[in-house]
Amino acid sequence: MQYLLDTNIVSEPLRARPSVSIMRRLHEHDGEMAIPAPVWHELLFGCARLPNSRRRDAIERYIEDVVRTSFPVIGYDREAAEWHASERARLSADGRTPPYVDGQIAAIAQVNGLTVVTSNARDFRNFRNLRVRSWA
Repeated sequence: MQYLLDTNIVSEPLRARPSVSIMRRLHEHDGEMAIPAPVWHELLFGCARLPNSRRRDAIERYIEDVVRTSFPVIGYDREAAEWHASERARLSADGRTPPYVDGQIAAIAQVNGLTVVTSNARDFRNFRNLRVRSWA
């Protein structure tokens, strides 16, 4: 495993016009990617909030048939919680408190030696020693 995907990367194939470069990279790095448990939650929660519709059915199929089978889910464990708490305290002291979920994603990547892949790298730029790659 090399990359930990942010929600915006995992959900890219669902867009009306998916980014060609993101789609290419998803195919190029098949087998090298995982998702953090908070991203799994965001996908399920986002889908569950939708009214019953063809769109919701398509998203449910994508989550079950593609995401579940293609990407291992890495949990937020004690080591990640400790790193996250330390970084959150450091950043809060500087007045740069990150969104909680971004901190969880960063922590999971950091303690597992993975690179966060996102289309919005600025969400992760303040975390110390975190490898981040933008596929936007």
